[in-house]
Amino acid sequence: MQRIVIIGGGFAGLKIARSLKNTDNEIWLIDKNNFHQFQPLFYQVATSGLEPSSITFPLRKLFQSYKNVHLRVTEVTKVNVNENSITTHLGEIKYDKLIIATGATTNFFGNTTIAKHAIPMKSVNEALYLRNTLLQNFEDALSANDEDKQALLNIVVVGGGPTGVEVSGALAEMKKNILPKDYPELDFSKMNIYLIESGPRTLGAMSEQASVKSKEYLEQLGVNVWTSTLVKNFDGNVVELGNGKTIPTKTVVWGAGIIGNNIPGMPESSITRGNRFLVGRTSLVEGCSNIYAIGDIALMKTEKFPNGHPQVATVAIEQAKHLANNIKNNTNTPYEYSDKGSMATVGKHLAVVDLPNIKFQGFIAWVFWMFLHLMLILGVKNKLIIFVNWLWKYFTSDQSLRLIIKPFKKQL
Repeated sequence: MQRIVIIGGGFAGLKIARSLKNTDNEIWLIDKNNFHQFQPLFYQVATSGLEPSSITFPLRKLFQSYKNVHLRVTEVTKVNVNENSITTHLGEIKYDKLIIATGATTNFFGNTTIAKHAIPMKSVNEALYLRNTLLQNFEDALSANDEDKQALLNIVVVGGGPTGVEVSGALAEMKKNILPKDYPELDFSKMNIYLIESGPRTLGAMSEQASVKSKEYLEQLGVNVWTSTLVKNFDGNVVELGNGKTIPTKTVVWGAGIIGNNIPGMPESSITRGNRFLVGRTSLVEGCSNIYAIGDIALMKTEKFPNGHPQVATVAIEQAKHLANNIKNNTNTPYEYSDKGSMATVGKHLAVVDLPNIKFQGFIAWVFWMFLHLMLILGVKNKLIIFVNWLWKYFTSDQSLRLIIKPFKKQL
């Protein structure tokens, strides 16, 4: 029996741990959280559309019937390649095979000022923090002077990828359907939502058709979409743009890029652009004999994808299934990604879908997006809760989740 240690309980780590159920392997799954979080719906938590518990699932509940899976909630601080072990806050853990599935985190491109003040969207904690910030800003705006009030009402979203497009659309729907009823003393015609993208179009990784439609939908909802515009700085009060313009705001949502969650101790030669591990076609890390990397942290070059695969959930899940099959069958078959398409939603009845043989937008795309994401959610109860929330919101355009829940601090 060999011990296989998996670092990360995201899409990739979770899938391979489940795929190795009841095999002759001792599986150790390590994550700093005791739950799996469904990242594609973070923006709905941030905009009070869903409660955090509906898009998270306890790892221990998931693995209750898995006799060969051991869970440890801790953080990995180092990989000891020569000793076949990892160092964690709980101590050292030995392995025969190590699978790194730590995913990616927010990339601020070295700008420490922006990193200090902007709000990322890579965890449930950050989504909740954004929700608290938005709602508290509206509360503060009630008693603020005109200059401060404008800064409190303005929201800047940086990055025109799926995260930026989806959060901008959700904020625009809040502005239209909810906020005027919650805060009748505020004039929301003065509230501005800006989506700023450094590239020439939104959803740059999708088709031209999807990009054009997404921009059209956002502008239809009242979002100010500025493409080919670089965010130079944000000090907590003012956004400075590369073209010299400034925007007064207290809230910047940062979705402009990601960078790999690397772990100290790995060979320098294995680390490539984006702080990712360079892997071969079997997901084996370059320069290593028993360390694998899958998902967003891995960069695998193929003829079809010479710059690596897209950092999306489908790739992570497929790589995990492929590696699990190789381990179970003691084979080294090469992995090849079959592009299943991409999609993004902007708002009610507004979405774009790119499939390999067809592209469509609007209502059908919106229904398709909801159905697929609902199927990917773990747990029947979570699926039901999300479905009921979506159904309620569809008919009422409202939710009762606008709660400012701040961390408790014990007074000493």
